[in-house]
Amino acid sequence: MLDRVEASIPALPPAEQRVAKLLLADPRAFATLPVAELAERAHVSKPTVVRFCRSVGYDGLADFKRKLAGSVNEGVPFVHRAVDEDDKTGDILVKVIDNSVSALLKYRNDAAGHAFERAIAALADAGRAGKRIEFYGVGNSGIVAADAQHKFFRLGVHATAVVDGHVQVMSATMLGPGDCAVIISNSGRSRDLLDVAEIARRKGATAIFITASGSPLAQMGQGGATQILLAVDHPEDYDRYSPMVSRLLHLTVIDVLTTAVALRLPGELRATLQEIKKNLRAKRYARTE
Repeated sequence: MLDRVEASIPALPPAEQRVAKLLLADPRAFATLPVAELAERAHVSKPTVVRFCRSVGYDGLADFKRKLAGSVNEGVPFVHRAVDEDDKTGDILVKVIDNSVSALLKYRNDAAGHAFERAIAALADAGRAGKRIEFYGVGNSGIVAADAQHKFFRLGVHATAVVDGHVQVMSATMLGPGDCAVIISNSGRSRDLLDVAEIARRKGATAIFITASGSPLAQMGQGGATQILLAVDHPEDYDRYSPMVSRLLHLTVIDVLTTAVALRLPGELRATLQEIKKNLRAKRYARTE
């Protein structure tokens, strides 16, 4: 949570930057002090303190303090245990699983509920209105985009995964108001995805960014009412040949979005998923006879 705030500082207005620096200087005090004293110490107004909390993705000061207290006082320690060349199979098993579990628990504490609420509302609105939901990713993130398409299209919405750079440009150009572009990137620095984000913005579509705080993509996700940042931070180097922890976190974000959107769609759309399951069961049973 603190790493996310620090990474977000360059994109914040000067007054909110002072609030961020006050937080980073003493997180425990920030979690307990009243808003008036926080404003006085940061030399800003009380509304600025609240705006800062919303700028970094939380519902307001109360929500921010609650998550901050959990992160600082009760937070699950994140242990990134690198695998060594001389590790035995048992050691590798423990390290890889421990890395994954601790990353997921840490993200549970850090996830910004306000940002998720905005993303879920936009996706549900698009689904109800028959608008397009496009998932963009390249490389490893393209696999996550394909998983997202697989989950969303079963709900009866217009969902597509686009992983080719040229096709991404064409797809984004055909977006319009009410459509959603979900842009997934571990590094947040892919030129192709930055181009897609800019095109989606110009076309008036809602852009949802699943990426690392402080990255170029994340900064675009803090740019307005139709730009939504779902920050996903972890200690894994984004240049790693085969990202593991980041992929699991991104897949988890997709699972949260899918579950919440499914609950908000009209009954007839949710019924589509039940019919798909019924037909698949019938197909499997027919093959075993």
